[in-house]
Amino acid sequence: MRRSITLPAVLVLAALALTGCSAASSSYDTESGGVTAPQSQEFASDGSTSDRSDTDVAVAPADRQVITTGYVTITVDDPMETATDAVRITEQAGGRVDGRNEYAPKDDSDKGSATLTLRIPSDTLTATLDKLRELGTVEEVSLNAQDVTMATQDLDARITALSASVDRLLALLASATDTDTLIQLETAISDRQAQLESLESERRYYADQVSLSTITLNLVAEYNAPVEEPDTFVSGLAAGWNAFVAFFAGLLVALGVLLPWLVFAGIITAAVIWIVRWSRKKKLPVE
Repeated sequence: MRRSITLPAVLVLAALALTGCSAASSSYDTESGGVTAPQSQEFASDGSTSDRSDTDVAVAPADRQVITTGYVTITVDDPMETATDAVRITEQAGGRVDGRNEYAPKDDSDKGSATLTLRIPSDTLTATLDKLRELGTVEEVSLNAQDVTMATQDLDARITALSASVDRLLALLASATDTDTLIQLETAISDRQAQLESLESERRYYADQVSLSTITLNLVAEYNAPVEEPDTFVSGLAAGWNAFVAFFAGLLVALGVLLPWLVFAGIITAAVIWIVRWSRKKKLPVE
């Protein structure tokens, strides 16, 4: 007995084939590890269309998508206080602070340090860095730019194709009547929506990275070791006396550490000597 194929089922199969092709046309090239650029069409002079890759399309500098990262090291008088000023400068520029690590001073020669992870709007990056430079002496600046224009264009094309695919499947779902057709459509819609949400999440990540540059700011203080060189007879005499006292103080400390061990070693040595003498006395012949 032959089973007849209903018209809704035919429509579903055709829709799935079309949406699958449209989604696959802009898929990732998994074998090469790269991203296949979405194909666009341009009209020829005779009215026909010809395919060409987006790699051939000139992108205006204002439309380029660039992720900027880097780090800056600045020597300041008080890293803890300067960190607060850096946060204020960043927030006034419309940015935010994603990380802040501060290390308290240990002594008079170590004034601590601070490390900030700043997210600065790309449009005001140069002006904001100029203000940060004024906080102290700039020791090191490193900026890296990564052009992700093609990746974002590919994501936009794939999101548009999947959105259209979901809309067509929803329209078919509204007119479907039999159970098999409903199940097929719901499965296809669920799969397309999952792919769409994943692509949209990736696109939001790129948008955040492009709009806000990530700068790691290191604030350090100069190491000021106390150096007092004698320049007169009295200061030289005082320096010599201090060195003399320090030497014998250190010698007494070492003696205090070694004294218990010396006492223990003396006891062991005395016991060994007594045993040896006692053994010799027993071996002597009795006259």
